Amino acid sequence: MKGKWKNLVLATAMFNLGFVIWFSFAPFTGAIAEEFALSTEDLGIVASAAVVAVPLGRIVVGPLTDRYGAPVVACVTMCTVGVFAVVSAFAWSYEVFIASRVVASLAGVTFVIGIQHVSEWFEADELGTAEGIYAGIGNAGAGIGAYFTLPRVFDEGWSGPIFASNWRAAFFYTGVLAVVVGVAYLRFAEPARSAEKRAATRESAGFDGFLFVATRYGAIVLSAAYVMTFGLELAMNGWLGTYYREAFDEGDLVIAATFAATFSIAAGLLRPIGGYVSDLVARRELTLLPVFAGRYREQWTFLTLVFVVVSMGGMTLAGLTGEIRLAVVAAFLVGTACAFSEGAIFAQVPAMFPDSSGSVAGVVGGVGTVGGVVYPLVFAAPFLPNLHIGYAITALTMVPILVAAAWAFRPEVAARANERGVLVGGDRNPAVPADDD
Repeated sequence: MKGKWKNLVLATAMFNLGFVIWFSFAPFTGAIAEEFALSTEDLGIVASAAVVAVPLGRIVVGPLTDRYGAPVVACVTMCTVGVFAVVSAFAWSYEVFIASRVVASLAGVTFVIGIQHVSEWFEADELGTAEGIYAGIGNAGAGIGAYFTLPRVFDEGWSGPIFASNWRAAFFYTGVLAVVVGVAYLRFAEPARSAEKRAATRESAGFDGFLFVATRYGAIVLSAAYVMTFGLELAMNGWLGTYYREAFDEGDLVIAATFAATFSIAAGLLRPIGGYVSDLVARRELTLLPVFAGRYREQWTFLTLVFVVVSMGGMTLAGLTGEIRLAVVAAFLVGTACAFSEGAIFAQVPAMFPDSSGSVAGVVGGVGTVGGVVYPLVFAAPFLPNLHIGYAITALTMVPILVAAAWAFRPEVAARANERGVLVGGDRNPAVPADDD
């Protein structure tokens, strides 16, 4: 297997393991809470702490990937993550556990590395589909890996050669695997499809280039949209296991984790559809929302953002019925909405900034993870009457983002959204997106 497909497979495998490590704490929150005497509110802090380092990490690692190439940055990142995942396995106090998991959570920056790497290999008319495949299968690491596989391999009866605690064993072995994958990535991956493409990306890297793309209207609005999609996905991945256990009194670890995995699997495996539809509507010039005439990718993205808001309201309504299976279906729909939106957003990102994909992916991906820090605190807020209301409150906070997207997706703004912005003047001449006008 050569060329773009080999590098797509390598990027996807690296990102998938990154997500397994990032959310490996989620299915074991009950055992962790028991060992460190944590309350439900404390678990909300644990879920938030698992995300807190990622926003800045992604913003930093994006330009570094543009400059030094994905193989080098991936190796350094995965080895660092692996070492601290192993440290967390030996944590003797809550403070050591939190600190080591914050560093291990940098596994979440692998998303930006892979986005940049894939964009260096695929042409514009395949970007949405390729990035959707990469991110979709990679995201599934949270569901298939963290929620579905880990609690079965490291079950409550685990008694291994090193650890008697299942969660400690899970952290240890996934950490060792991360180091192996990091070294393999450096050995077998190639940074770009050609020397010319690699040179163009390297030349665009730097503080000035980063500041330019970070302050364009397109990057700003897509970052906000990613808060309410990927940020929400992060929050739900880290929270749903606790939600099903606490709100519905589901004490079985495997059942609660399986219910939570249905969201993660939808949010991950359905993401390629979001990217593919974005490619399709742009290539065929299909009009879905006439109000955004001529901006085909933007039309699809806006529809998916509306789907997210509506489905979050449905999550609260389903929970209030007291029927856990209805809540699982509602969560699946939220995961589907997130998947479609994320695929649509990251079909737009590299098409809008073709020679700065790492930098803009770092901005969008980094800012987007803020939702993963904030939303768990809303879900677990002690002043709420129950654990179902937080979803509706979260949906209300997303309405201003919809308004901002509606403004930015207007044809006259969208046509130069990669050129016009705030704070930094539009004195560069970025490539104009080739998909719409």
